[in-house]
Amino acid sequence: MSFAKWVGGAIGWSFGGPIGAIIGLAIGSFVDNLSGNGTPLLGERQTGRQRRDPYRQRPRQTRQRPQTQSGDFEVSLLILASIIIKADGKQDQRELDFVRQQFTNMYGKQRANNAFELFKRVSKQNVSMRQVCLQIKQMMDHASRLQLLHFLFGIAKSDGHVAESELRQIYTMSGYLGISNKDYESIKAMFYDSTNNAYKVLEINKSVSDDAVKKAYRKMAKKYHPDRVGHLGKEHQEGAEEKFRQVQAAYELIQKERGFK
Repeated sequence: MSFAKWVGGAIGWSFGGPIGAIIGLAIGSFVDNLSGNGTPLLGERQTGRQRRDPYRQRPRQTRQRPQTQSGDFEVSLLILASIIIKADGKQDQRELDFVRQQFTNMYGKQRANNAFELFKRVSKQNVSMRQVCLQIKQMMDHASRLQLLHFLFGIAKSDGHVAESELRQIYTMSGYLGISNKDYESIKAMFYDSTNNAYKVLEINKSVSDDAVKKAYRKMAKKYHPDRVGHLGKEHQEGAEEKFRQVQAAYELIQKERGFK
C-alpha cells in the first residue's frame, strides 16, 4: 500500500478540524495525489464542486459523535506521541524505537512504516496540544481515549524514566481529553510497581474493605476490557489487553497482601 493510499484510507472524522490540517501539512505533495486518486483531501470533504473548510463547525444541535475508526485512532496517537517525545526537549531514540515497534505490533511492518513516515513529518510541526485534544474529546469515545493515554505513558517510560516535563504534558493532555483524575492516576500507576500503586490502578484507597476491593476490581475490569475498543479493530483490542492484564495483576497483588481469595 502506497503512503498516499494509506493516509486516505480508514480515516473518518480526523479528515477535518485541526487534526486534518496537521496531517495535510505533514503529507505536503501527497495531497495532490490523494485528490487525483478520487480520495478527499485531508481536512475537507468534497460534495459536488464544493469543499468543506476543515475549521468550519456544524451547528451544535445537529452534531453527533461518529464512530472512531482505526485510522482516526492511529492518527490521533501519532500526533499526541509527537508532543510527548518532544516534552523533555529532546527526541530519545529509545522513545522513537518504542513508537515504531508498537505500530509494527499493531499494524504490521508496511502500515507501520507509513505511520512512522507521517509521524516524522508531524514531529517537525508546532502542534497545538489543546486544539488536537479537544477535537479528540469531542469525536472519540471514552474507552479509546483511555487507550491513547496508556500508550502515551508507555512512550514516556520507554527510555526507563518518566521525566517531570513528560508527566506534566500527559496530565495536561488528559484534562483536555476529558479523562478524570482518577482514570489518569489509575493508568499512571500501571507503570510503577508497588502495592500502593495497585490500589491506584483499581481507583480505591488502601483503607477500603475486602468486599470494596473485589467490587472495584470488577468495575475496572469492565472499564478496561478489550471489547470496549472492539470497534477500532483487532489490532487495538490486543493493545488494550495490556491494560486489562495490569488490572488483574494489581488485584492479585492486593489479594496476596491481604490474604483473601
